[in-house]
Amino acid sequence: MRNLIKLVLVTLLFLISTLSSPANAADTVNGEQIFSVHCAGCHINGSNIIRRGKNLQKKALKKYGMDSLEAVEAMVTNGKNNMSAYKDRLSEQEIQDVAAYVLEQAEKGWR
Repeated sequence: MRNLIKLVLVTLLFLISTLSSPANAADTVNGEQIFSVHCAGCHINGSNIIRRGKNLQKKALKKYGMDSLEAVEAMVTNGKNNMSAYKDRLSEQEIQDVAAYVLEQAEKGWR
């Protein structure tokens, strides 16, 4: 009986630790909303209306070293060339959310 209780407790702890997400985990649903408001004007469906080759497709992100959360977060935060910086308009969490959304969509081919 004691072993059964231990097994149940260990199983519950395991499930809680693996199924609960960290407090600062990216929220791609929120990222999609932020993208729609702040990014889609230039990057509709992962394209780029200013510089066609520098789009948000997986191949281009990899080519330009933008295929990681850190890289996309840095670009959104600080901007570069024609890309505006959003550090004064978005919170860190919002930047993480939109970066996660961009990478998720790139993996899906922006479908």
